[in-house]
Amino acid sequence: MRVKCVICEVIDKLPDDLPLAKRLRNRHIQTYMCTDCYNRITEKTLERIATGNFVFHRSSHPTEKEF
Repeated sequence: MRVKCVICEVIDKLPDDLPLAKRLRNRHIQTYMCTDCYNRITEKTLERIATGNFVFHRSSHPTEKEF
């Protein structure tokens, strides 16, 4: 299965039997991010959390209060 990263628009090839490929096929609203972009966003988010200025915006749903 050919997929395109939403951020950098790199085209990758995923094996058809991967769970991610199945999710992308069955749920068209899901998007694909390549590993480079995913790792870059993870690192930047962890840096922002470490500064103390990062705020998690959550809804007022009762199950999220336990989170």
